[in-house]
Amino acid sequence: MKVGILGSVAWRTPPRNYGPWELFVYNLAEGLIDLGVEVTVFATKDSKTRAKLMSIVSKPYRENPKTMPERIWECQHIGFFYEHARKFDILHNNFDFIPLTYSKLIDKPQVTTIHGFSSEDIIPIYERYNDSNYYVSISNANRHPKLKYIDTVYHGVNLAEFNYNPKGGDYLLFLGRISRDKGVDLACKLAKMTNQKLIIAGIIPPEEKEYFETKVKPYLDNNQIKFIGPVTPGPRNKILGGALATVHLINFSEPFGMTLIESMATGTPVIAFNKGSINEIIEDNKTGFVVDNIKEAAEKVKHLSEINRADCRKRIEENFTRDTMAKNYLNVYQKVLDEYSKN
Repeated sequence: MKVGILGSVAWRTPPRNYGPWELFVYNLAEGLIDLGVEVTVFATKDSKTRAKLMSIVSKPYRENPKTMPERIWECQHIGFFYEHARKFDILHNNFDFIPLTYSKLIDKPQVTTIHGFSSEDIIPIYERYNDSNYYVSISNANRHPKLKYIDTVYHGVNLAEFNYNPKGGDYLLFLGRISRDKGVDLACKLAKMTNQKLIIAGIIPPEEKEYFETKVKPYLDNNQIKFIGPVTPGPRNKILGGALATVHLINFSEPFGMTLIESMATGTPVIAFNKGSINEIIEDNKTGFVVDNIKEAAEKVKHLSEINRADCRKRIEENFTRDTMAKNYLNVYQKVLDEYSKN
């Protein structure tokens, strides 16, 4: 089977620091290659992958914002992908809604993983291409009632990149994009309420600088609460495993939550607000705590010692590995090819 995977060119594949779509494409390609699939990844030229790499974009536009407007980079990249569509048995779109507009112009089946909806405004374009795409959701919670789905496939981590830490540490951790949606200020508030140390790690997008300066920075004292910026994979593994718990006090409906499974892969439980996919990822009272408000979160901090960190690791080993994800996508591809051949 020959699979062409369209990734993002916002960041490198895999990302140096932040880049959830790019990380997904990397892990999926590596997992499929282990299963004997012939994979071609369309990403930036500086990407690292065992798959065949094809690219028209030299470097990630998020790292080189002055070279060319991002939409121009994206359009060239997407067009380049479809120019080579005939080489593959199946196409896999992981670059949001623009590639949908090509799907009726090609004689190849296309799987589109929907990594979340930026707003309700984009639903009509997904709805229009219901019959020319095979949609995959990344959680059951993230399914839209107007769309047709062929399956739900959860993300998975490469367990080799996450060392199990049976003891953990003495600090709470926020890891991810610094944003109002992610509730970083609430993580700070929780640390103050529980007298716990808090480490904040992640990138600050340009559009979130004001939020960081006004809502997060006032909490920072470089002692109890400190911000360390983005972290690369090695340090990320260490900081996750060394935490007492990862906090995910979100202000939106979570489509999946990669940080959750990365945290649990190291044995570190998660305290998260019950929004979106959270209940599909965390086993409440076993691999973390699912709560409705910050008062409940503060109460659960007192009970973190009751969580068996081995259960957190086991949860990932049994449900959220790269190998499992790749096998599930291979099943999707075969199902799509079988259906497509009948039409």
